[in-house]
Amino acid sequence: MDKLRLIIKREYLAKVRNKSFIVMTILSPILIVGMILLIVYLTKVNDAEKRIVTVLNESSYFNNQFKPDESVAYIHFKDISLTQAKDSTMSLGYFGLLHIPSGSDMEHVARDTYLYTKENPNTTITERLERIFQKRLRMKRLQELGVSSDEFTGIEKPFVMNLATFDGQKSIKGITEIKAIIGGAFGYAIMMFIIIYGGFVMRSVIEEKTSRIIEVIISSVKPFKLMLGKIVGTSLAGLTQFIIWIVSASLLLILSVALLGIDPSVLTTDNTLSTTAINGVSELPTSGLEGDALVYAREIINIPWALLIGSFLIYFILGYLIYSSIYAAIGAAVDNETDTQQFIFPIILPLMLAIYVGFFSVFSNPHGPIAVGFSLFPLTSPIVMLMRLPGGIGEGGVPLWQLLLSIALLIGAFLGIVWLASKIYRVGILMYGKRPTYKELFKWLKY
Repeated sequence: MDKLRLIIKREYLAKVRNKSFIVMTILSPILIVGMILLIVYLTKVNDAEKRIVTVLNESSYFNNQFKPDESVAYIHFKDISLTQAKDSTMSLGYFGLLHIPSGSDMEHVARDTYLYTKENPNTTITERLERIFQKRLRMKRLQELGVSSDEFTGIEKPFVMNLATFDGQKSIKGITEIKAIIGGAFGYAIMMFIIIYGGFVMRSVIEEKTSRIIEVIISSVKPFKLMLGKIVGTSLAGLTQFIIWIVSASLLLILSVALLGIDPSVLTTDNTLSTTAINGVSELPTSGLEGDALVYAREIINIPWALLIGSFLIYFILGYLIYSSIYAAIGAAVDNETDTQQFIFPIILPLMLAIYVGFFSVFSNPHGPIAVGFSLFPLTSPIVMLMRLPGGIGEGGVPLWQLLLSIALLIGAFLGIVWLASKIYRVGILMYGKRPTYKELFKWLKY
């Protein structure tokens, strides 16, 4: 144990005293906060841009239908030709020209209407205009069937389903997705940590192997202890850096928001709206917005944060130990970093699969077979299970047996992968001048 402790201490101090480690520890929080502030600024600039659409309306069917809002303004042309309207729109640099021709039938007029633009228009503007025409055409068709304007207004009134739990608490759409996003953020942090600091373990092994220092070290310590010491020491150094990043970035963000007078809602409103749009809820009654906000706040507060953070630590440690063992085995099997490329993709693939498949499956059905399967499979469970856990344990959440089975499988996979990786490590650290194949690695497992 004394030798293992010395190896861990050596690896830890070697990492934290490295100049690049110190520079990135200081610089990264500044870059992260700067990127967030830049996104907020660019969002404000983008939202502030108002597009101007000129309208040449030669028909009487669509009068007073085009009303300006915060993103689109309309300028109406009268008594000029289509050619003159196009030239005026282009010379003034406006977004586009909407030409509504004359005609005796609204259906034919709408069919012959064109939006002229210099380039392909974005879907936001075209969909806005299409809704105007669609509403007017729907009204006309219903009036032909004997529906009055007042009755049409009642028909057009949007309907939103009332949702509640069996115990009587009000619910709302999008809660499951928000919880999955919160859990996904924890899972994404694990994935980035594995990719960054697993690579550190691999490069450390390669450096010692190519400099032949490893031959001296293994004369006094077993390869398994050496590999384990490198993994633990590097993970502690990475965890130190990670904590510093979180604390300093949070303080910098709070300070920046206070000094620059940024409205914090800018950082959350767009996410809420995008989540709502994903679920097809594009229109909500304004009278219920305050109540909905309270429901969202209540659901976020009721997320089992202690369980989520505790599970994050468990899955974080076990997931990192599994993948860093594989990275260490790869580092021992090759002579330089270029030779690692053939082995890296199979390692990253389960992580990528966990992120993308996890989001799709957990969003649509967090208790479906795909979500459950990926949350039990050891190479993807550290990410997918964390996406499901914000729903809690038990009824309505993750069954307790699934959580315990997932952790048990993860521990079993860790022990098995560390054992296999140590066998590759034991042979690979003394092999030079030859790029190993998958077939040779399989042979090393039998030694």
